[in-house]
Amino acid sequence: MSIVQWCGTGRRKEAVARVFLRPGSGKITVNGRDFEAYFPRLWHRLRAREALVLANLADRLDALITTRGGGLTGQADAIRLGIARALLAYNPELRPVLKKNGLLTQDSRRHERKKYGQPGRRKKYQYHKR
Repeated sequence: MSIVQWCGTGRRKEAVARVFLRPGSGKITVNGRDFEAYFPRLWHRLRAREALVLANLADRLDALITTRGGGLTGQADAIRLGIARALLAYNPELRPVLKKNGLLTQDSRRHERKKYGQPGRRKKYQYHKR
């Protein structure tokens, strides 16, 4: 017996999320933990579930998510992109709705490297005249 499953991968900063959607009751599991336990902040939960809510499928699909790297904000955004891509595999007709709300665009901003001769990537040592 094979369970119907749609998958999508999302990335943001150093975070990578793999999302597997299945027909179900709307339960979301992240790295084996409950969604609310993994993301204690409401903002992260709203951001991660945005694609499911826009597609009106939040109570019809279960999501099994594995994520690694980065922090909670990066992981929430990676999950957001992964869910949107998995929804495209589930139903390609959702593309205009997801694209209009910017859910299919990967955020290309990356960590800026530290430069030599200064304490950080942009911070400079204080200038002294004498």
